[in-house]
Amino acid sequence: MTAGYEAVIGLEVHAQLLTRSKLFCGCSTAFGAPANENVCPVCLGMPGVLPVLNRRAVELAVRVGLAAHCEIAQHSIFARKSYFYPDLPKGYQISQYELPVCRGGFIDLPADGGEAPQRVRLVRIHLEEDAGKNIHGAEASLVDFNRSGVPLLEIVSEPDIRSAPAAVSYLQELRALLLYLDASDVRMEEGSFRCDVNVSVRRAGSETLGVKAEIKNLNSFRFVEKAIGYEIARQIGELEAGRRVSQETMLFDPEREVTRPMRSKELAHDYRYFPEPDLPPLEIPGPLLEEIRVAMPELPAERRARYVTEGLSGYEAAVLTRDRGLADYYEATASGLRNRKSAANWVMTEVLRVVNETGRSLAKAVPSPAETGRLLAMVEGGTVSLNGAKNAFQAMCRTQQGAEATVAELGLTQVSDDAKIAEACDRVLAAEAQRVAEYRGGRDKLFGFFVGQVMKAMGGRANPRLVNEVLKRKLGEGA
Repeated sequence: MTAGYEAVIGLEVHAQLLTRSKLFCGCSTAFGAPANENVCPVCLGMPGVLPVLNRRAVELAVRVGLAAHCEIAQHSIFARKSYFYPDLPKGYQISQYELPVCRGGFIDLPADGGEAPQRVRLVRIHLEEDAGKNIHGAEASLVDFNRSGVPLLEIVSEPDIRSAPAAVSYLQELRALLLYLDASDVRMEEGSFRCDVNVSVRRAGSETLGVKAEIKNLNSFRFVEKAIGYEIARQIGELEAGRRVSQETMLFDPEREVTRPMRSKELAHDYRYFPEPDLPPLEIPGPLLEEIRVAMPELPAERRARYVTEGLSGYEAAVLTRDRGLADYYEATASGLRNRKSAANWVMTEVLRVVNETGRSLAKAVPSPAETGRLLAMVEGGTVSLNGAKNAFQAMCRTQQGAEATVAELGLTQVSDDAKIAEACDRVLAAEAQRVAEYRGGRDKLFGFFVGQVMKAMGGRANPRLVNEVLKRKLGEGA
């Protein structure tokens, strides 16, 4: 960023709630159905129909609000947000405005480099229905209403973020939170987790906010970072040239990696909000609120803190807890092992490498955590070497065969017999008499050569620790 300027960033995240039916009707929320199959008179906005609120969507909204330290409103109302778009059949969207279900709150970003975690305050979390989808072709534009009425949670942050990487960190933490709560599947490629970014710049040290631009519908972390970076540079360029920054809505062009104007930015009064007359106020009774609170799972921040107390570094804890499935896999793998840190390192390197290379889900790409744990237990017990375990793991990923059977089939069982290792050491040292003399004369680096020769003589199956011990003993003899 150009010296003398500071970015001010706020995010509006839309997360599709994990319900089987839509927010105000019984139509399916399943992704990928043929166009306009999951529709009915309610989500098509036909005259005379009435919405009925989905209780499960409310419960999920409360779960997210509690996890984000929000004040849960036991009395809230829905509102009509009026605007005209072809994908909005009623001419308005049922949302919340003045009295949302969740107010305030905050998200703490994971600490980086031992520093205190950054806190991003929230303005609100509210429920609303999604619009349909415009599909533009060469000869016509069509509308698919399958998504119309799908329940969304809009999570609005205060402008507390100061950089593109911090914005991505916030989104990753929010994504993890929603996954841990089973509130959303957060599949960005399917549009169930997307965000609008508000960006402005101001002189460093100033408390006055600059004119903001809103970048709409970003659906990947990489696009978020690229779009923010470009927009910050663009606005600084405008100010440095003596021009004013316009308040407008922007789109991000991922091919050219630039933002471009879409329309002038609307203000709240442009939407003509007023209470939704077809829905009664939303009342959340105290017993229901307490029932949801008691059933809350362990959240990412709590799990990170626990992992650190169990001996992992802050970095390791952050990587493992970013995805609940990965954290569960690590815990199941580490169960019964003496060294949990070795399990963490294995999951972060071997397991994630296979997942990333294959592009498959964790459950399909790698063996069960129980079998991975058995393999690591064999390493701890000296039955197989670390390199042997890596070879076995690759084979297990292909065959889905158990650890013990794979190690036996590949002949990877480690030799820990002192007599056999001593015999191999004697053969190597006898064959390398000149190098032995040089070693004893001070060429200490030759020790690694001897270790390699013994391992080669034993087909790579010798216990490295015992090889080192026996060689040191024998090379020390007659010194």
